[in-house]
Amino acid sequence: MRAPPARVVRLESEDDWEGWRDAARRFLAARVEPDRIVWHVGESADDLFADGDSGLPPSPQLELRVARSFPDLAQSALLHSDPERFALIYKLLWQITEHPGLLADHADPLVRRVELMAKAVRRDIHKMQAFLRFREVEEGEDTKRFVAWFEPEHHIVRANAGFFLRRFANMSWSILTPEITIHWDGQTLREGPGADRSMAPREDALEDMWKAYYAAIFNPARLKVGAMTREMPRKYWKNMPEAQLIAPLIAGAQAREAHMVAQHVPSAARATTLRALAEEAQGCRRCPLWKGTNGCVFGEGPASARLMIVGEQPGDEEDKVHRPFVGPAGGVLDRALGEAGIERGDVYLTNAVKHFKYVMRGKRRLHQKPDASEIEACRWWLDQEMNLARPRATVMLGATAVRGVTGKPGTIGKMRGSPLSLPHGAGIVTWHPSYILRLPDRDAAENAFSALVEDLRRAVQHT
Repeated sequence: MRAPPARVVRLESEDDWEGWRDAARRFLAARVEPDRIVWHVGESADDLFADGDSGLPPSPQLELRVARSFPDLAQSALLHSDPERFALIYKLLWQITEHPGLLADHADPLVRRVELMAKAVRRDIHKMQAFLRFREVEEGEDTKRFVAWFEPEHHIVRANAGFFLRRFANMSWSILTPEITIHWDGQTLREGPGADRSMAPREDALEDMWKAYYAAIFNPARLKVGAMTREMPRKYWKNMPEAQLIAPLIAGAQAREAHMVAQHVPSAARATTLRALAEEAQGCRRCPLWKGTNGCVFGEGPASARLMIVGEQPGDEEDKVHRPFVGPAGGVLDRALGEAGIERGDVYLTNAVKHFKYVMRGKRRLHQKPDASEIEACRWWLDQEMNLARPRATVMLGATAVRGVTGKPGTIGKMRGSPLSLPHGAGIVTWHPSYILRLPDRDAAENAFSALVEDLRRAVQHT
């Protein structure tokens, strides 16, 4: 027996609550099962579903009664970007007419899914209200207009228009989004087609005022980075003038905190703090390098070490055993330390970047040089290590280490031989052992190794 054709519903827009509600009431009264309905937005439904029946059943004679909480839940969930949302909400409506207590069962898979959709929509509405920023656009001598750009995750723009209308009733403004635009001239609210980012100004005369205000109210004593980024995700920062200050303000607050801790705690406590810092670093997601590795390779050595050695990043061997300088370059460094009269166990060894950056070649992982953004992301960890260990001298092996310690690029050949002044003592710049291993000329490699030994001895003189 041939199944009856699908009933096709064409809704006017992605957030057409009225259209969905009317169709759902009719289908429910006619007892049309959920799997016989195709919900569609736009003008092409007839083309896509030529065999379908686009006629709606007649309006029900009696008002259908459902749980009091259902309309609010459904109206929020319907704004979700999930293309199945219309069908899912109708399916839930169908089920609660047969099982009125179903909405109270939050473990039910369908109830749970629709509730999560509604929660995501409410959160997106809050984000738009909190993080949308208007910028001034001059349209004439006495005419000012304010324009904002926002990229919602769900179909919330129309639902949010009333909030901005009430809050900025005396302004002329436009909100541009990829899906639709809304415009208020002080009397009439209009809609327009979607826009792109280039149509909105990136800054205006109020920019400096926003930044000054945000810097003034920033309280490092109450700083919780994880909670802040969960509440204000980084995707919104690019549209907020004050967001340009967030990274330096966080870094400054954290550096001051680590410095204060280091100044007032004994060596044993600093060692405990370093171990805790190493554990915390295992969850680091400050840059994408953590993906595909065995975890963060943190520094090792006594917290009271007078000498710190900073390399570039862990290699393949270091990533496997979770210790710095245990691969081929580590062997060269051990030999140089021996010739300089330094015990490895007396040195704090670490890297500027804590995860192994590599590219696959067959089954091998080949080293790739970290870029400036990755080095900068890892400075948070390196700065804390240095503030806690407080070495008298820090040896920087290669250009990546120089940038990690100082925050500035440098050329090893030009910087060798001239100690740098660091917050915790002298900085000595020298060749990285891996550079020595790559030199094809034997005499050049021996000369570079001798220079490494000489620089290590020079560092000891500063301890």
